[in-house]
Amino acid sequence: MSEFADESLDCRFFLATSGVKLPLKLVNQIEPEALTNRNTYIRAFYDAGGRLSRFQKIVYGDVELSHVYDYDAAGQLRRAEILMLDEEPTVLTFDGAAP
Repeated sequence: MSEFADESLDCRFFLATSGVKLPLKLVNQIEPEALTNRNTYIRAFYDAGGRLSRFQKIVYGDVELSHVYDYDAAGQLRRAEILMLDEEPTVLTFDGAAP
């Protein structure tokens, strides 16, 4: 079972990301049944508000990259933790100032 497993979150699957602004946008959603034919895909979890909470890029069964996002009560991104395979996590915090 994944450390990301949380029954309160909506799990979806995608093929790619778009853009560089956090939280990343996930594109080309696929159905879980399509995973048997894929070597690379993204497993994403959305909170009850529809916000991307976390995702994992899966490559040949291993997690190559993961992002975890935390939002404030207004739905603004406040913290992002990025972990790449074999690297220390990068934690970014946002103060709420206009971009």
